[in-house]
Amino acid sequence: MQDDDPGTDDLIEKADESSGVSRRDFLKISTISAAAVPILGAGVMEAEEQVKVYGPGKVPLELDVNGQKHTLQLEPRVTLLDALRDGLDTTGAKRVCDRAECGACTVLLDGKAVYACSILAIEAQEKPITTVESLMHGQTLHPIQQAFVDNDASQCGFCTPGFVMAFKAVLDKNPNASPDDIRRGLGGNVCRCGTYHGIHLAIAQMAQKGA
Repeated sequence: MQDDDPGTDDLIEKADESSGVSRRDFLKISTISAAAVPILGAGVMEAEEQVKVYGPGKVPLELDVNGQKHTLQLEPRVTLLDALRDGLDTTGAKRVCDRAECGACTVLLDGKAVYACSILAIEAQEKPITTVESLMHGQTLHPIQQAFVDNDASQCGFCTPGFVMAFKAVLDKNPNASPDDIRRGLGGNVCRCGTYHGIHLAIAQMAQKGA
């Protein structure tokens, strides 16, 4: 039975016809390409040797959380959420989905709202981290927190810190954000109790203050 699979010679012939490259040039190009692999590989090996490797055991990390620097001994695989909750007893950010979908673990990293469950603590070094714990001054709530209270915008409250922090990221960037701007900014946060009516009222209250 004849083998229908094209051989190397057939492929070269087709390459000759379609590209105009001769058999001799094709073989030259192939030889140069094959020789380049080990050369590039050596360069990659040299580059890898220059990269600092952490772990797998615990290493010292410094995190700037709410204006205070903390030195922790953590494995490189530890997430920022675990570092905050287990290492610093900063429990405002909540673990709910643990897969960057619900927003309950939202904190600000260098002013940007991020999911703390999806960032390694080692990646958050040298960047200011802001959690919901920093917003309240004494017994005085932050205006965003107060807006949630005024409009009954929380039920079980588990998602509320994440909403508040995402809300703050929007207003920090644009104090005069419109209700639609704020809603888009909160698009990555989910309330499983469904208190969206109260949240929308809180948005309207804060948007009115900004205006």
